[in-house]
Amino acid sequence: MKKRPIGKIRNIGIIAHIDAGKTTVTERILFYTGRSHKIGEVHNGEAVMDWMPDEQERGITITSAVTTCQWNDFDIQIIDTPGHVDFTIEVERSLRVLDGAVGVFCAVGGVEPQSETVWRQADKYKVPKIAFVNKMDRVGADFFGTVDMIKKRLGALPLVLQIPAGEGDSFGGIIDLIKMNKIVWQDNTMGAEYATIELEPDEQEKALQWRETLVETLAEVDDDIMEAYVAESPIDDTALCAGIRRATIDLKLVPILCGSALKNKGIQPLLDSIGLFLPSPVEVPPIIGTNPDTGEAVTCKPSDKAPLSALVFKVSMMEGRKLSFVRVYSGTLTAGKAVYNPTLKKSEKLSRILRMHANRRERLNATGAGSIVGIVGLKETSTGHSLCSADHPVLLESIDLYEPVISVAIEPKTHADQEKIDGVLEKFMTEDPTLRVKQDEDTGQMILSGMGELHLEIIISRMQREFNTYANVGKPQVVYRETIEKEADARSVFDKEVAGQHHFGDVTLALSPLPRGTGNQFETAVTDDTIPPAFIAEIEQGVTESMESGVLMGYPVVDVKTVLTDGQFREGMGTPLAYKVAASMACKEAMNKAGAFLLDPIMSVEILVPESFTGDVIGDLNQRGGRIGAIEHRQLVQVIRAEVPLARMFGYSTALRSATQGRGTFAMQFSHFDKA
Repeated sequence: MKKRPIGKIRNIGIIAHIDAGKTTVTERILFYTGRSHKIGEVHNGEAVMDWMPDEQERGITITSAVTTCQWNDFDIQIIDTPGHVDFTIEVERSLRVLDGAVGVFCAVGGVEPQSETVWRQADKYKVPKIAFVNKMDRVGADFFGTVDMIKKRLGALPLVLQIPAGEGDSFGGIIDLIKMNKIVWQDNTMGAEYATIELEPDEQEKALQWRETLVETLAEVDDDIMEAYVAESPIDDTALCAGIRRATIDLKLVPILCGSALKNKGIQPLLDSIGLFLPSPVEVPPIIGTNPDTGEAVTCKPSDKAPLSALVFKVSMMEGRKLSFVRVYSGTLTAGKAVYNPTLKKSEKLSRILRMHANRRERLNATGAGSIVGIVGLKETSTGHSLCSADHPVLLESIDLYEPVISVAIEPKTHADQEKIDGVLEKFMTEDPTLRVKQDEDTGQMILSGMGELHLEIIISRMQREFNTYANVGKPQVVYRETIEKEADARSVFDKEVAGQHHFGDVTLALSPLPRGTGNQFETAVTDDTIPPAFIAEIEQGVTESMESGVLMGYPVVDVKTVLTDGQFREGMGTPLAYKVAASMACKEAMNKAGAFLLDPIMSVEILVPESFTGDVIGDLNQRGGRIGAIEHRQLVQVIRAEVPLARMFGYSTALRSATQGRGTFAMQFSHFDKA
């Protein structure tokens, strides 16, 4: 592939809800651009972009795959992203490095839940978008209904550039409102050949109405088109396309196209539109970084001759080797040369640069601004790290990570698995920053946390398939705390002969509850005559050890004040052991009298739901013993903040999706311990 000028590069992502047809669209793009020689079907497990065995078995995209193809005189670098909410980090880190996006919508389902999530992510990074209404051949397809949903649910201004010639079984092609003709595809050539024909009289009338709407909508956001429209001057195709391009790049509207990827209709006009309406790396605002030494802002101009600035947006383990996916914003990366990582403050050497085609690759000697490539050789660099030259250091904004929302307890099945499991999980965490593993100090369990049940299921499946490592999976234990509800005191005497030595200790303790989150306190109210100071530390140690295991279920005791109120000392018989044991016994007895009870771990939960589901979600939280803290409105969604006991949050991700038709998302983290 010869190198194109940077103005001819298009870095785009294919984003959508699960099963809207993203991968099918991508497969057609690869076939019609000559990148692949046959069409891989998702339902046959043969899609080029779904190369992982788990993806092929389930018919879904799990990991974002990168490829490059050429159309007319453009280089199009594509990232096919997952649609399932459990893999939302894959979409987040892809959108962070892209210049444009194609949102794929199912003509039957319309704007589905995850479509909203990925669209909001694209809005966050100010990514210009084109919408492709797919599956126009399906029974129940409703193009205009979907366009209306894009306007209402996504808050976007749709600009209809094509309308379908028929819907469902009668879908025969598309009507182009810019060129005012009809495009039909030849079924016997797998859609590779198509013809433009004149419109029928009834189609002409409908097309003229929508063409008028197109010009009016564009005139509202573009001054040049407005001037021509007001003056009633003719607007030719070139001027119209220039106006659409300006408005799309400025995020003022979203061009709408249609077709049926599975039936090979509508892909070539989509490719034309990617080149015509989505920006090149020089047409989006240059990325701004920070000089790590001075803190000054650094503008990274999209030019091969500028100092190097690049971002590692994904790390993958392929065939046991670490492969870093990099977006180059400025400068040139050269194989065999060192790059500086300002996050780690160290240099690393690139051994190879690879142009990616899903899991296949092609070696490059060097690559310049605007490119998305794979790099081998970076040992310590990970997701979100910047790469630059040591004499022009620049730190780029990292990638937002999501906190895990669901956990399972895992344990290796055999001794051989025990030896491998830590290394295997470490590899997965290198790839996936939303995956966490920790050893629970209280229960001794290994806890694996992720973004959803499917996310963790696939990690367990990949452990077995790729590393031959097996584990038992179960619910994690909830770690409670214990405390007391009233004051109580107790006296304990230890008076025994142990190993030929007499031990004596006499201790009286008073316990009282403290406010939540205070912790435990120990005070002494006895004089040196009652108990010598040398034994006070042993008594405190005895109390501390006793608090490690409560009287109800053996959980740690918190928020208790212990006061040493009295005691006795016998010369020659008092020993540290006796006072420590007496203090522990007195503490346990006092806890039994003081009305011990359990404290639940309380989680701070933030839930994003469409307004129409707010009542159902709040009702469900109340049933779980949650306390609603605040509800605020944020751009088409309600944000509910609440505190809920952890024990009632298992399986909540599934329950929330059921209650909100899959449109609700949530994040939670530990807040405090309290009585449920």
